[in-house]
Amino acid sequence: MPDPMLETLHFRRHHFSARLPVRYRYTESHFWLDEVRPGDWCIGLTSFATRMLGEIVEFDFEVEPGETVAAGDELGWIEGFKAVSTIYCVAAGRFGGHQPLVKEDPELICSDPLERGWLYSIVEGEPDPGALDVRGYIAFLEQTIDRMRDEPWKSPGMEGS
Repeated sequence: MPDPMLETLHFRRHHFSARLPVRYRYTESHFWLDEVRPGDWCIGLTSFATRMLGEIVEFDFEVEPGETVAAGDELGWIEGFKAVSTIYCVAAGRFGGHQPLVKEDPELICSDPLERGWLYSIVEGEPDPGALDVRGYIAFLEQTIDRMRDEPWKSPGMEGS
């Protein structure tokens, strides 16, 4: 389970702000990965992703715990008030299952995205090689938000890794 006492950086750009744990890895599809034990990862949506989805209505996974998965695999789907999106795998390893708390209360994905709101875990795995450190993700967020301001008709998706 992610540690609530993380060192974080505060990101603010225009009307968006977020707290970003320094030790996490991030993807351009707006997932974060936290290595909770060597090779074991909790994975969730960033604040940017939850803002794009809106309040979470429901989600489901189409893979079973223990199945071998690879970065880019479709694991399931998530529905928010603003959008429905595919949940992609952002690591290679074995699917460890979903976070039981968010199955009971999907709003945790938005209200506590960096701690209790994680979505799924990967065991005996490695993150997608394209995963970014916190500074790389901040640079990507800045570009994304600038592009949204310049071309508001193009909304960012949570495309595969």
